[in-house]
Amino acid sequence: MSGWLLILALLVLGGVLATLGDRLGSRVGKARLSLFNLRPRKTAVLITVLTGSLISAVSLGLMLAVSERLRVGLFELDSLEQKLRDSRSALDRSAEALKSSKAALERSTTAQRQAQRGVVRAEQGRQQARQQLASVEVQAQRLRSELKPLQDQRKQLISERDRLNRDIASRDQDIRRNEAELSRVRQQISAGEAELKSLEENLIAFRRGDVVISSGQTLATVKVAIQRRAEAKPVIEELLRQANLAAFDRVLPGTAPDRQMLLVPRGDIERLEGLISQGGAWVVSIRSAANVLRGERQVLAFPDLRPNRQVMRAGEVMATTNLEGEELSPNQVRNRLNLLLAASFAKAQRQGSVVDGVQFDVNLFNQLGRELSERTAGQSVKLEAVALRNADTADPIFLELRRVGGESSGDAVQPQPRRP
Repeated sequence: MSGWLLILALLVLGGVLATLGDRLGSRVGKARLSLFNLRPRKTAVLITVLTGSLISAVSLGLMLAVSERLRVGLFELDSLEQKLRDSRSALDRSAEALKSSKAALERSTTAQRQAQRGVVRAEQGRQQARQQLASVEVQAQRLRSELKPLQDQRKQLISERDRLNRDIASRDQDIRRNEAELSRVRQQISAGEAELKSLEENLIAFRRGDVVISSGQTLATVKVAIQRRAEAKPVIEELLRQANLAAFDRVLPGTAPDRQMLLVPRGDIERLEGLISQGGAWVVSIRSAANVLRGERQVLAFPDLRPNRQVMRAGEVMATTNLEGEELSPNQVRNRLNLLLAASFAKAQRQGSVVDGVQFDVNLFNQLGRELSERTAGQSVKLEAVALRNADTADPIFLELRRVGGESSGDAVQPQPRRP
């Protein structure tokens, strides 16, 4: 509505100004006025032109004063068009960017959906992991409760092992010292035996009579386990007393043991006392150093020290032999049985026994001899000697003679000592 009013105002103003210009030009023409040294006619034309220009200026000024759009269109049209072109270019770019953004948004949406699905799966996996973790924690707690007594037991075992290792190391050192000392003593004993044997051979030609004690024969034996050195001396003195009594009984039978017949080097006794005082189980024997005749006044002897240990087990076969089919006479059978006993005694000595002989039941021995003598001719028989009891180094050896594959000679009840 304002545009129509403006046009109407311009038309009215143009008509008024044209009328004024025409009247002004007419009056100037009639008055014969001259401006700028122009002719009146040209002055009137000039006035008319100026009036028309004034109309145009007033019209334009009015329009510019009244319409902001006209001012903007007249003075800022080029910049607006440039801005419009820039805006359109920017719009195109924005549209392209929007398309790219939409594509990126779609991709992002797709990725977000996939991520959401992954999150769901991850959440499920986390729930499963939590469940597994809870189960593992329960198992771990149970294992900890089970492990604690085992750890305590392990600590106890480790401390016990360390203590045993220390004890074993200490015992090994003692054993090594004992073995070294025993080796030295045995070397000395061997040298003494050799010397005594030489002396015996030199004197044997001058001696006449019965040999009642042979070289190396045991006079007395005792098993000892000394804890303190003070206990060693009484044990050794008692052992020497028993050996002296045994020497008197064999060399001077029927004579009261009123003096010390047995002669043992004092250095050997001191070494023996030191060795058994170090602890452990030992077997101490007093052995004759030479053959002794009946009626002699002195008996040279030496101590023999050995660790006490098991040398045979009950049921152990000590020796075997075969009685051929043609060996039927009582002498042949008895010789074979004696050979079996001798082989058993020799094996016992090799295994560490220090006893003088083996023990067996004489009645069963004779019964087995009769059975073997009365067997069928040409029948071979396998015989074996079996240990009846466990035996340590100084324990007596109880044997039973058996017929393999046939009836045995029975158990050795009340065995009597016999030397093979």
